[in-house]
Amino acid sequence: MNIWGVSLFISSIEIKLFFDKFLTDNFLPLIVQKIKSMQHFSENISLFPGTEWLNHPVVEQTEYLVDGEFKQWNGDFKKVYSAIKVNNKGNLEDVYLGKIPNAGLDEAMECLDAAEKAYDNGFGYWPTLSVEERIKHVEHFIKEMIGLREEVVELLMWEIGKNRADSEKEFDRTIAYIYDTINALKELDRRSSRFTIESGIIGQIRRSPLGITLCIGPFNYPLNETYTLLIPALIMGNVVLFKPPKYGCLLHYALSKALQKSFPKGVVNYIYGKGAEVIEPMMNTGKINVLTLIASSRVADQLKKAHPKVNRLRSILGLDAKNPGIILKDADLDLTVEECVAGSLSFNGQRCTALKILFVHEDIAEEFIKKFNDKVDALQVGMPWNNPAITPLPEDGKVEFLNGLIKDAENYGAKIVNKSGGNAVGNLFAPTVLYPVNENMKIYHIEQFGPVVPIVPFKDLHEPVDYMIQSDFGQQVSIFSKNHEEIAKMIDGFVNLVSRVNVNTQSQRGPDVFPFTGRKDSAEGTLSVPDALRSFSIRTMVATKESELNKDIFNNIVSEQESSFLSTKFLF
Repeated sequence: MNIWGVSLFISSIEIKLFFDKFLTDNFLPLIVQKIKSMQHFSENISLFPGTEWLNHPVVEQTEYLVDGEFKQWNGDFKKVYSAIKVNNKGNLEDVYLGKIPNAGLDEAMECLDAAEKAYDNGFGYWPTLSVEERIKHVEHFIKEMIGLREEVVELLMWEIGKNRADSEKEFDRTIAYIYDTINALKELDRRSSRFTIESGIIGQIRRSPLGITLCIGPFNYPLNETYTLLIPALIMGNVVLFKPPKYGCLLHYALSKALQKSFPKGVVNYIYGKGAEVIEPMMNTGKINVLTLIASSRVADQLKKAHPKVNRLRSILGLDAKNPGIILKDADLDLTVEECVAGSLSFNGQRCTALKILFVHEDIAEEFIKKFNDKVDALQVGMPWNNPAITPLPEDGKVEFLNGLIKDAENYGAKIVNKSGGNAVGNLFAPTVLYPVNENMKIYHIEQFGPVVPIVPFKDLHEPVDYMIQSDFGQQVSIFSKNHEEIAKMIDGFVNLVSRVNVNTQSQRGPDVFPFTGRKDSAEGTLSVPDALRSFSIRTMVATKESELNKDIFNNIVSEQESSFLSTKFLF
C-alpha cells in the first residue's frame, strides 16, 4: 500500500496535515507508523461478515401494545438497520433488521388515555392491588421473559453491536435484577406490616404509587437499564407509558407480548414515533406524574420544562457523565492499566459509568501510556459473535463525531499515541488514545461516549480536583494509588462531588443493590434495587385516634383482609 492508498481512509486535508508536520517538524516516523497501522486496520474490512450472514433476525412489527391489546398499525413505518454491516465484494452494505410503527401524537395520546383509565386517579385495579398480588404478576412476567432469552440476545448483538458475552450478561443480569427487586419489596413490606401508636394516634405507614409514569430507556443497555426503570415503577403500583430507545428497539416487541400476558390492561402501554413530536405534548398535558429516563441532561431539562405543574412531577433520571480516573505516581501500574482499559473501553466506551478521562501524574505518564497502549492495541476488533472488545457503533454519525473530537484535540497539541488509533472502517472505530490533553480541547469537557481515551498529565493533585469541581457532571471517580493517607484525603472531598468513589478499580454500576445516582447534571433520583422502590413511591400513612371504636374498625379491616394497604400480612 503506497501513501496515496491512504486516501481510502483519510481525507486530503489529513494528508496535507501529515505532510505539513513532516516538512516542519520531521515527523517521518509518525507518518510511517500511521500508514502501517492504517494498512493493518484496512484489512479488518474482512471482519465484517459476508452476504451469507444475511440470515439474521428480522422483526416486522405492525402492531403496538395499548390498553392491554395489540392494535394494528396501518401508517408509516421506521426501518431499523443493524450496527453490523455486510461485506459484499469489498463494499460495506447496511443490514435491514425490521421495522417499527412510526406512530404519531394521536397514538401517544391514546396510550396516555389508556394509562389514565387504568390508574383511575389511584382507584384503579393495579394501584389498589396488594403487594403480594403485584409480585405474582411480575413473577409471571419473569417466566415469560426467560423463554425469550436467545431472541433478545440475538437482537442485542445485531441491533446495537454488543458482543455475545455482554448481551447474555445483560439479559441474565436483568432477570437477577427483577428477582432482587421482588425480594427487596418483600423486605420493605415486612417492615411496614405493623401498626405504630404514638401520642394517642394509631398509624400504619406503607408506600403507595405515584401515578402515570413515562419511561424512556437508553440504547446502550436497552434491556437492563430500561427494566431498572420499568420494573420498580410497575411493582410499586404505577402504570407505565414506555417509549423504546432509538437503537435497541426491536427486542421490546417480543417483550411487549410477555408484558401483555403478565399485567392487567392499560398498565403498560407502548409509545412509538419521534420523541420531539410525541413526548413534549404528552408532558404538556400535565397528566404525567413521573418522568424517568436515561439520556442527556439537555433532553431531561427540556421535558421537565414542558410540564405545566413541575412541582407535581417526580423525576428519576440517569444523565451525562464524565468520570475521571486519577492515577497518582505511586499507583500499581499493572493493576491500574488493567482497570483503566476495561473501565474506558468496555462496550466501546458506551457506558455512562465508563472512565471518560484519565489524569496521570507526569512522573509516570510515559510508562503508564506505554503499558496502556500495549493493552489497547491488543484489544480484538470485530463482530459481536466473536466476543471482541470493540464492535460496530450503532449511532448514526458517531464516527464523524469522534473524528471531530480527535481533530479538535490535535489542533490544540494532542497526538494519537497508540498504533491503531484514529482509524475506522465503516462504523468499526479503532480504540484511540489521545495525549497530552488539556482544557482547550472539547474532549476535555464533553462526554465522548465512544472508544476514545483522553489522557491529561498533571503535576499537582489540585489539577484533577479543580477539574471535578468545575465539571458539570458528578457521577463517579476512580482513584489509583497505594498511599492510604492520600486516598483518605481524596475520599473525604470527592464524596461531596460525586455519588461513588472507586479505589483502585474502574467506575461501574453494579452490584445493583448499591446506590446508582449522581450529582449535578449526572442524575436525579436513584436506581439501585431498594432505592428505586422508594423513588417510584411515596410514604403514606393511615391514622386514627386511639379509641375502642377505631381499634375495632382497624381490627376488622385487618382480620377480614378488606384493605390492600391496611394490613399486617407478612410476606415470605
